[in-house]
Amino acid sequence: MTGDVIRVLVVDDQALVRGGFRMILESQPDIEVVDEAADGSAALALCRTLRPDVVLMDVRMPGMDGLEATRQLLATGEGPRVLMLTTFDLDEYVYDALCAGASGFLLKDVRPEQLAEAVRVVAAGETLLAPAVTRRLVQQYVRRPRPGTARPSALDSLTERELAVLTLMARGRSNAEIAAELFLSETTVKSHVTHVFSKLRLRDRAQAVVVAYESGLVEPGEATDP
Repeated sequence: MTGDVIRVLVVDDQALVRGGFRMILESQPDIEVVDEAADGSAALALCRTLRPDVVLMDVRMPGMDGLEATRQLLATGEGPRVLMLTTFDLDEYVYDALCAGASGFLLKDVRPEQLAEAVRVVAAGETLLAPAVTRRLVQQYVRRPRPGTARPSALDSLTERELAVLTLMARGRSNAEIAAELFLSETTVKSHVTHVFSKLRLRDRAQAVVVAYESGLVEPGEATDP
């Protein structure tokens, strides 16, 4: 980020939606909308030249949609943070968007103050994925391995404590909740989370959730509420 200002690119095929988001975000002293794009191709071009911190990306657009744009944008692992926008609570593309590296998603009817806070959350490197949303996404979209399928060997690189932290992340726990549950300091939990990301080559919590469910570490339908 440039100083303390979060630079945002707004991507949506509807001009009124883009204008509304721009107005909301630019009312915040710590957020600057650097430009707007009407489709994924335009978004990729603008990201190359403007290098925003956060991209508000609509899922469904003509031409290149938000999912493909997100895949291309984050393919190198060095792109901006992507916050997906959808009209539906469980859009069919949300799970794939998380697999592509998106940092979470918002409904388009989000309240103004929630939009600004969501931008701040993902700009800070966190993931916007509430436990209830995680559970519902997983129940509908995770392709579970067949019974007896060996879990990914990458998980073997984790210590028992790191595996426990990954499991609790997948259940929607925050760092503070994980610390309380495992009787650790929050600083220690943050360290474990960093090690999990590094060992599994993950970008953020969203991808950690995907890995945990796809590997069978956590099963769809398990309770996610503390």
